[in-house]
Amino acid sequence: MQSIIGKTVRGKIDRPIGSFHPRFPDMIYPVNYGYIEGVIAGDGEEQDAYVLGTDKPLDEFQGKVIAVYHRFNDVEDKWIVSLDGSDYSDDEILQLIHFQEQYYEGELVR
Repeated sequence: MQSIIGKTVRGKIDRPIGSFHPRFPDMIYPVNYGYIEGVIAGDGEEQDAYVLGTDKPLDEFQGKVIAVYHRFNDVEDKWIVSLDGSDYSDDEILQLIHFQEQYYEGELVR
């Protein structure tokens, strides 16, 4: 998990800022959320990522992995990607991803 931190990745956004969760319409995405093309996660799907660094909806992204949210009670982790390589504090990241991660137990890994 820690070996991915600092690497540049690219992917697609399937839930842009302001969009609604497909199964939970009360959940609105405050950050871009997508996946890393060609990297398969523990759930058998492409690796999910929270994409930080813009307040505009995106279709695609390229950025640096600055952290991983490791879920204790799920089969996959979530990568935290910074578009411009800027760092965010642990508290900032946890606040930005809380809308969805509040339903899981986990820790932020750097």
